Amino acid sequence: MIRSMLFVPGDSGRKFEHAATSAADALILDLEDSVAPGQKPAARMQVQASLQSPCDKALWVRINALDSAEALADLAAVMPARPRGIVLPKCAGRADLLRLAHYLDALEVAAGIAPGSTRILAIVTETAQSLFGLHDYRGATTRLWGLSWGGEDLAADLGSLRNRVAGRYTEPFRLARSLCLMAAAAAGVLAVDTVCVDLQAPEVLADETSEAFRDGFVAKMAIHPRHVETINALLSPDEKQRQWARAVVEAFEADPGAGALKLDGMMIDMPHLRLARRLLGG
Repeated sequence: MIRSMLFVPGDSGRKFEHAATSAADALILDLEDSVAPGQKPAARMQVQASLQSPCDKALWVRINALDSAEALADLAAVMPARPRGIVLPKCAGRADLLRLAHYLDALEVAAGIAPGSTRILAIVTETAQSLFGLHDYRGATTRLWGLSWGGEDLAADLGSLRNRVAGRYTEPFRLARSLCLMAAAAAGVLAVDTVCVDLQAPEVLADETSEAFRDGFVAKMAIHPRHVETINALLSPDEKQRQWARAVVEAFEADPGAGALKLDGMMIDMPHLRLARRLLGG
């Protein structure tokens, strides 16, 4: 189960070593925003070395946007080292997913990797235009593992002076978040919440993460190791929620022909069973 996905600047072997000892479930080795243009060739070699290092975490790579001059070079450098998946920034829609999937088809064959095994996590709200393609991800490619959203690039695209007030996203960005969540559900993939950029306000991180779990996100990205333990804790069901889930599953197992049952004075039906199984990791 992946709850926390920690970004690691691709040009820093030291930060990778530090991140590898963190509690993060997955690491995202970043070749995009955290790497200066002149450092990208060296960062590709560092990411390749990091992918080949002993590490018990799922290792993903965020490449540069497909419309940049860097994306193909990123993929050519990292795919022989077999990342778990590719994080696609600035995904504008279904066509971008298909394009990346075609690149991966060829690069997996060239590297002797099992066809179709490299997954894709697409960041799908970084431009205003991308919001209008969120309905069309279902069935695009079996490589699609999840959808995430981002507010910083979107703010620049909209010309917004701020995207948060008092630690809370303003309405345009909450809309993007909600649409991403619904797009992931519609596509049958995982919804991954964006990073919390406030490193000095643990209450903001806690609020964001609790809200993400409540609404249906299953994982959250992080930009600093100090955020990981909070994310892991708050994106996991507590004991009361697990007890409820076990009771729901047991009630339907005891009466498999029932479509609806009464549990502790409340009516439960198939949607409750689906939620219970999700909380239990089923």
